[in-house]
Amino acid sequence: MPDDRLIRAEGLIRSIPDYPEPGVLFRDITPLLADADALRATIDAMIEPFAGTFDVVAGIEARGFLLAGAVAIAAGVGLVPIRKAGKLPRPAASVDYALEYGTATIEAHDDIRPGMRLLLVDDVLATGGTLQAAHALVAELGGTVVGTSVLMELDALGGRAVVGDVHTVFGA
Repeated sequence: MPDDRLIRAEGLIRSIPDYPEPGVLFRDITPLLADADALRATIDAMIEPFAGTFDVVAGIEARGFLLAGAVAIAAGVGLVPIRKAGKLPRPAASVDYALEYGTATIEAHDDIRPGMRLLLVDDVLATGGTLQAAHALVAELGGTVVGTSVLMELDALGGRAVVGDVHTVFGA
């Protein structure tokens, strides 16, 4: 039986056509973030399959940070950021990856240590490039990704084929 709070939470996500460019249907999660009950139900759903299996949450820039912070607090663990290149004062590792419109780089500090068990958290699984790069970045630093949890998956973009097993709260 579906959780009524999750049904309501999904209904709070707005679709904005032609943002940030023509042809893109942007998913605006700010109404969900502003609703405490919907946010809590969503965070609980993001954690549930992985409860007790991770030492820290790794949040992926930018909207992934908002969710990862809440996931970390709810799970009683810490948070490490995975950021776009040039945003960290002392990056220990970086990974380049392809985007649908070019390339990008993500970086992390050495706060990800060998043997650390991480839950990767992001807002959207689209083509999978960013999450695939995050997996590689964690491995480069010696950590282990025990799971990947995202708010929503854009099924038509095929990211699951790139990333592999990923837990999604909402499909789109």
